[in-house]
This record gives sequence, C-alpha cells and structure tokens, in this order.
Amino acid sequence: MESQSNISEFILPGISYDQNIQIFWFVFFLFSYLALLVGYLLILVSILCNSLFNQPMYYFLSHFSFMDICYTSSVTPKLIGDLLVEIKSISYSNCMLQVFAMHFFGSTEVFILTAMAFDCYVGICKPLHYVTIINRTKCNTLVLASWAGGAVHSFPQLLMMIQLPFCAPNEIDHYFYDIFILLKVACTDTNITGVLVVASSGMIALVTITVLCVSYGIILFTLRNHSAEGKHKALFTCGSHISVVILLFGPIIFIYLRPSTTFPEDKIFALFYTIITHMFNPLIYTLRNTEMKNSMRKVWCQR
Repeated sequence: MESQSNISEFILPGISYDQNIQIFWFVFFLFSYLALLVGYLLILVSILCNSLFNQPMYYFLSHFSFMDICYTSSVTPKLIGDLLVEIKSISYSNCMLQVFAMHFFGSTEVFILTAMAFDCYVGICKPLHYVTIINRTKCNTLVLASWAGGAVHSFPQLLMMIQLPFCAPNEIDHYFYDIFILLKVACTDTNITGVLVVASSGMIALVTITVLCVSYGIILFTLRNHSAEGKHKALFTCGSHISVVILLFGPIIFIYLRPSTTFPEDKIFALFYTIITHMFNPLIYTLRNTEMKNSMRKVWCQR
C-alpha cells in the first residue's frame, strides 16, 4: 500500500505537549480501556456460561460486546502507548489498517444494535409470534448480515484512502487516524472523496438512527395497551438500548453528517465515540438489567 503514497509514516502531536497533562490522559485512558475490557468480558462469560446465550437478546448482546471490544482496541492501545513516547508516529500501512478496522467494527456494531432493536420490537409488539419470527436461524442470519454490511461499508472506504497521494508535511493534528483527518493532509483535491465519505458513513448513520427511532417509537406507542407491570419491564429492557443509541449516535452524527471538514471540537467528540461511550456500555447493560445481574451473580459467585 505504501506505493500509493510519497510518505511512509504519519506524525501526531497527540492531545497535549505538556508532560503532566499527558500522564493524566494516560491514566484516564488506561483506566477507561481496562474498565471496558473487564466489563465486556464479564458480560461475555456470564452469557456464554449460562442459558442466556440461547435467548436472542443476549445472543445479540454477546456479538455486540465482541464488536465493541474490537472497535475500541483498534484505537485505544495505540493512543495509550503514544502518551508514553516523545515521537508519536504510525506507518502508512498501519494507518490504513486502523481506518479499515474502525469502520468495519464500528459499522458492524451499529448493524447489530439495529438487530437488537428489531428483537425488542418483535418481543413487545408481536409477542405471540416472537418464537417463530426470532429463532436461532434468524439470529445467525442477522449477525452474518451485520458482518457483511460492515465489510461492504469499510472496504470502499479503504480503497478511497489508498488511492490518495500523501506528501509532506505528514503531521496530523489529532490523536488517532480517521478518513476526514487524512483527507486534510492529502496532497490532491479531495472534494469528491469527501462527498463519497459523507454519502457512505453519513447515510449509514442517518438511516440507522431513523430506523432505531421509528422502532422505539412504535414500541413506546404499543406499550399504551400494556399493564403497568408490563410497561415497567419493557421500558426497563428497552431503556438500556435507547441509552446506548443516544450515547453512540450523538457524536457520530456530528462527525459524519456534515461536509468533510475538521473542527477543534472534533477531538472532544472523538473521545466519546471511541472510548468514553463504550466504557459506559457494559454498565448500562448490567446495572439496568436484572436478568443480567442475576446471571452474573450465578456464574461468578459459584466460581
């Protein structure tokens, strides 16, 4: 891939030049990453070692957890390591690999989140037909379709990037590598590429959030006819999904549903959709889910 570029590596200034501030961010990111890993591993083990894995909602949650770990691991370890070194650099090939991994795991995660919303919709709006609509074959099909959708989205993004020439200066004012950031340092006209990126990433975010909002809107409308106990249980279950959707899509919409430009605020929003939001996801899915908490007690207390 390096043959397409006149440079062999990119340099990032990082978050700050102040050593004390870098130490603070190192501790913060390391804690956030470890908390995310521990949280999701607890969820995965609790689901896989229990009968919850046979339930569609937790089957999707196990795949979502795995995608979240992979997505965050494509960015955070490199970010944490760079805070300990003076020269923060990455090779051209590894930069392209990081761009591909972020878009592949991120888009697959979004599609699985949509499948989880579909599961909630069927469970609440069509409870009598739930077993026939949501079976293991349908679940496997939805997960495979999510992986395929992630590949269909990420490969064109990668192809657009490796076709661009990059030349000096090769310093990027950010702390990780994404398409809009790389477009800024490409030594050619990137207007068409920027429009294609917005059309791809932006439309996926827009269509997905629209589908999710419509699904949860129908669910809330249907709950009018349920008993008070049924409403409470359904809202408690769907509340976790809605919380994750809001935390995840807020920063993504800001970044990708706009012209291909960069702003100083992008660094702050990038923190949310790469690390902070994902750190809270395990807490949301455990603290707000009685069945998950009981499963974790059963698995880990026995151990």
